[in-house]
Amino acid sequence: MSRTGVLALRLAGPLQSWGAASRFTRRTTESAPTKSGVVGLLAAAAGIERGDDTRLAPLAALRFGVRVDQPGTRIRDFHTAHHGITGASMPLSERFYLADAVFVAALEGDHTLLTGLHDALRTPAYPPYLGRRSCPPTEPVGLALHEDTSLEDVLTRVPWQASAWYQRRHPTPRTLTVLRETAPGESVAAADVLRDQPVSFDAAHRRHTLRTIATTPVPTPAPAGGGPRATHDPFAALAALEDDSA
Repeated sequence: MSRTGVLALRLAGPLQSWGAASRFTRRTTESAPTKSGVVGLLAAAAGIERGDDTRLAPLAALRFGVRVDQPGTRIRDFHTAHHGITGASMPLSERFYLADAVFVAALEGDHTLLTGLHDALRTPAYPPYLGRRSCPPTEPVGLALHEDTSLEDVLTRVPWQASAWYQRRHPTPRTLTVLRETAPGESVAAADVLRDQPVSFDAAHRRHTLRTIATTPVPTPAPAGGGPRATHDPFAALAALEDDSA
């Protein structure tokens, strides 16, 4: 019998965008990372090409969950574009992003597969991005690989990952929201469905199916190191000036 594990990721950046129902010129974002987007990030790191559905299938079969550590702010942007050959103007598009958000994502499944993905994140074949190519992460995505545990346990125990400035300016919440994929055979009184279960990333015929999601609160764990994350914040000096003048 193969060992199971859980791969934990920290998804943080100036902008993120996780679309599940975007159409034509209106490109929306969900309030948390989608399974399709995170599996796509891992597939890119592992060097899986878009049309390689055989290699994609084991990644898509992993059970997925996400914890909202810092909800961020939804913003809207307008994009203009021109045809690369004719120079003709393309339709104006409306695109939505999450600014200054932080999430902990976790994937549960075969330990060997997750070990390979964890290694791939250290030396990715293609750069990772948070939903769109214009949304790079602020730091390495991989947090840790846990063995012989559950998705629910990892999303409960991983230290709170909110940014240092956010922890300084906001009281620690009593609970954090977890959106997790239901386990096979699990009965949930109230569940949502989202069409973000990837089947194929082939540009000619992308396919996704529905996935059942349970939303639960978990107690907010202590931050890493017992306090705000000790990472470089380029706006820390400005924040200090604002605090002094308040």
